[in-house]
Amino acid sequence: MLAVASLFREAVQVTPPSDEVVSMVALPDELLQHIFKQVCNDVCNMIDPRAAVALSRAGHRMRAATQALLPQLKAYHEAAAALCLKLRKRSLGGSTDRALRSYKELREAKEVYWIGRGLNAADLALLGKLVPVLPVLQIVWLLEAAGPEGAEQLVEGLDAGALPVVTYLLVRRGVHVGDAGASALAVALGQGALPRLKRIVLNRTAIGDAGLVALAPSLRRLPALEWLGLAGNPFGDEGLRFLVGAPPPVRSCGGCWVLPPWSGVLTSLEKLNLDYTQITDAGCRILTIALNSGALPALKPLLLCGIPAEPCMMRAVFEARSARWWSDVCATRRRAPPPA
Repeated sequence: MLAVASLFREAVQVTPPSDEVVSMVALPDELLQHIFKQVCNDVCNMIDPRAAVALSRAGHRMRAATQALLPQLKAYHEAAAALCLKLRKRSLGGSTDRALRSYKELREAKEVYWIGRGLNAADLALLGKLVPVLPVLQIVWLLEAAGPEGAEQLVEGLDAGALPVVTYLLVRRGVHVGDAGASALAVALGQGALPRLKRIVLNRTAIGDAGLVALAPSLRRLPALEWLGLAGNPFGDEGLRFLVGAPPPVRSCGGCWVLPPWSGVLTSLEKLNLDYTQITDAGCRILTIALNSGALPALKPLLLCGIPAEPCMMRAVFEARSARWWSDVCATRRRAPPPA
């Protein structure tokens, strides 16, 4: 049995009430119940219930007012302990992993992942609540978790400053994000969550055009974003247009609608995976114009396998990327000092 599973029993047996807690017994019963309910809902008390139990033992009136809520606190604590058993920890850069044994390990973990561990929507929602107690986590892997609403509930727990040092977020292979989850992630990023994110992989997570349209502006505002994986999602040209920040088309002198050039979009992005999406010739044309205009200036690997576009249109995209890369190399060589 995990050490964390005995915290509730230990709290009931040995935690004495403090003088400050005892002074609260003069409050009305309804207010005592309201205060204790808020205490039970606090994530820190889900993990370590000793302070909440001390509050419930501060006098006969407090005990009577809060006794019915203790089973709820115990249920929250046991659910959090069961979730901890499903998590695994890996050292940064290491190849070995093992299950987490305590909440202390969870709080101190820098790389945590969940792969085929039977996570359901309720687990993901609880995981979202645990975010405030994961201050040093840098890498999050989430694969093969069930529940169409789980990812949405997970990211709803991310508010301003949440996961402040996470640089790599991988959610794929059996995790249903969908348009609703992508929209919730956009809101979280817009509020300041994951401020240092460098790599985000959302492969095969059922994100369509509506989801990417909602998520794209938040992705473009991530200053350090270097790696973006969106392979296997059903979005097409409309979602791509918003992702690369293409301006609305304008009518040319000949009467045709064309995209004007633009730049300054996703300036740090080095890798973009769009394999097996629904990008067509129109989307390839958008990418070609973007690359020729100076958007995506740091992009190197660009993956477009399995998309419903003509090979000639895909070739134009790669030629635009290669031409710009060669131009950058030549410019760098011209700027370099001559060898001594």
